[in-house]
Amino acid sequence: MKFILAVAFLAVALAAPQGDKKPIEIVSSNSEMNADGSYSFDFESADGTKVSESGNQKQVGPKPEDIGTVSKGSYSFTTPDGVVLTVNWVADENGFQATGDHLPTPPPMPEHVVKMLADLKAAGVL
Repeated sequence: MKFILAVAFLAVALAAPQGDKKPIEIVSSNSEMNADGSYSFDFESADGTKVSESGNQKQVGPKPEDIGTVSKGSYSFTTPDGVVLTVNWVADENGFQATGDHLPTPPPMPEHVVKMLADLKAAGVL
């Protein structure tokens, strides 16, 4: 009985008006899936949001079964104050790496650390 009551409340909550938000029109959309596992897609919406992604299969380890999908792409959108933000990204055997002018970056490595790492590498420790 409690489950039915919970589902009924959930249905009422989902059916409630969501304000005056109207769906945003998709003005262009393309996608391609290939037999070799490669793919690409992109779309643009009427509010200026753009998304693009492509990927393919890649050997990511020493064994034949160590195959993974590597992808790259970008997305951009306009903030409420009118600034267009763009994120470019790569997802591969090194993980997910995103770049964008608005994203924080680490400070430069201190010179003494750079020298120490070079010395360790030269000594064969690294």
